[in-house]
Amino acid sequence: MYPKWLETCSFSVMAKQDTLRLMAPWAEVKEKMKESNIELTDEDLVYAPGKEEDLLKHLERKMGRSRGEIKSWIESLSTNKGKAS
Repeated sequence: MYPKWLETCSFSVMAKQDTLRLMAPWAEVKEKMKESNIELTDEDLVYAPGKEEDLLKHLERKMGRSRGEIKSWIESLSTNKGKAS
């Protein structure tokens, strides 16, 4: 589904004026997001380099949350080594 390098690396996602700092691979963060919010699907969490803005806008609409709330949530999941909280 994802290139091997994307599955195993940590990266920063640019969001308008914010930088989303992930401390874990996107695949791991994505799974934690789905554990934490069962309404999210793989289709909702598609990440493509250069399309970060689209991902965040989609999550804002789908979850009814602000960009800041989503950014904080994703960053907290990326630093939590255990199960999604």
